[in-house]
Amino acid sequence: MRPQGRAETDSLYFSYPHFDAPQARQTLSDPARVAIVGAGPVGMTAALALAHEGVASVLFDNKATFNDGSRAICIARPSFAILDRLGVVAPFLEKSLGWTTGRSFYQGRQILEFEMPDSAEEKFRPMYNLQQQYIEAYLWQAVAASPLIDIRWQSEVTGLRDTATGLRLAITDPNGSYEIDTDWCLACDGARSPVRKLRGKRLQGQNFEGRYVIADVQMEHDYPTIRRALFDPESRPGGTVLIHRQPDNIWRIDYQLRDDEDESEAIREDNVRISVQAVLDDIGHKGPWELEWWSVYSANTLALDDYRDGRVFFVGDSAHIVPIFGVRGLNNGLADAANIGWKLGWVLTGRAGEALLDSYSPERRGATLDVFDNAAKSARFMTPSTHGWRLMRDAALSLALDHPFAGNLANPRQMTAYSYHDSPATLPDDPRFSDGPLPGAHVPEMRMESGFLSDRFGAGFTLLCFEDTQEDLSKQVRTQAPEGISVVTLPYPSTLASRFGATSGSAYLIRPDLHIAARWYTAEAQNVCDAFSRLTETQER
Repeated sequence: MRPQGRAETDSLYFSYPHFDAPQARQTLSDPARVAIVGAGPVGMTAALALAHEGVASVLFDNKATFNDGSRAICIARPSFAILDRLGVVAPFLEKSLGWTTGRSFYQGRQILEFEMPDSAEEKFRPMYNLQQQYIEAYLWQAVAASPLIDIRWQSEVTGLRDTATGLRLAITDPNGSYEIDTDWCLACDGARSPVRKLRGKRLQGQNFEGRYVIADVQMEHDYPTIRRALFDPESRPGGTVLIHRQPDNIWRIDYQLRDDEDESEAIREDNVRISVQAVLDDIGHKGPWELEWWSVYSANTLALDDYRDGRVFFVGDSAHIVPIFGVRGLNNGLADAANIGWKLGWVLTGRAGEALLDSYSPERRGATLDVFDNAAKSARFMTPSTHGWRLMRDAALSLALDHPFAGNLANPRQMTAYSYHDSPATLPDDPRFSDGPLPGAHVPEMRMESGFLSDRFGAGFTLLCFEDTQEDLSKQVRTQAPEGISVVTLPYPSTLASRFGATSGSAYLIRPDLHIAARWYTAEAQNVCDAFSRLTETQER
């Protein structure tokens, strides 16, 4: 919502573009290999991931511009790795505010200051703050520049049915209605997903009681980019307030509504202004401020039982809805898009069989359930759902006033990439390893003499070979390995080899999404070729 007198996209700091409906339209005689529904961050990332693999797509969105309001604002390190992999990270780095620190306060007194894991070995910071308008704008720049992506604004998907060879979509835009055929569909159309409804699917899970108003304000405020959590502040007795700094002097304020507060009254502009001012009084801000935008949300953990329905894949919020605590919503969606993007890309370019697609749902639904487990703990602490939970939470906070160890209870689990160790697209571990990252884990980053380890990875699979000066393994692999594997030789002994638990002759096979597919303590070229064939086999399992 915007203040009275301002239009939905009348922002204090961002100029929304207007996108016309398409004039030339595909017909049944000009099918699309992949149709993507929803041109938000997840849909555009999916399109870019497919384009990265050389696959064309057509992207539909029923709006004429980007989503209004800043909505998602926190981008985690693994998401920046995805953006980097797709070659679009530069404007994100230039505009966003990186941060590592969080502070928690109880009744006005600081009880915790935590630092997220970070070091000079990492290419990206643990977290970045950036408004969703910029996220969509920077992705749109890359989408618009790609000859493989046809984006159709003001185009609503009104029908979706199976055909003998694929899917048929019904599209309505200001110029009329038409149908197109497609081989596959990615539903990236959000929490209220029309595609999900067209397929008769329902989200299942738990609704939490806590409701929050999120308000963006513009003000000159010299507090650094540190996430603040205020428990039981004077402005919201018994409640919780979260405060984040964003670019352009925009500050995100999330404040919890009391159980007895009427939501329709709470989101009236005059009441929002009163509540925001009370929070600003709490943090000692005496200067002027402008109200930019506000909305309301509740914490839910909802998901589909399966993220695939035939030739339709559900991606992002169409597949799952997670609480914002721990900033997992957008980041989980981007990981979904990267996952299905490379897999479908490999299938459509003939480098892998369709069996590879069977790993999407277990991998990404597993990641969602992991988020649910941890986000639910955070939600119970941030918004206790019962009197008993509130008593326990308040007792821990009270204890933290005099005992620093108790403050760690107010520290939500940090955002890390989920491990696909049980996936059909991950091979069993070599038991000879006693250290190093396991198969399924996101490959660790490390600074090299020039750049970072991930800078050396190829466009497809990458084999990391740890060897002495003879480089026997890497020579064999380069000679015998099929197309699609890049070989990177790393020295042994070295700090990097120690971090991977490697000896001379050890090897790690890294997937295109930077997760470890397999590893061998002492590898042979045939091991690598067999593993690659199994991961990309053309026969159905």
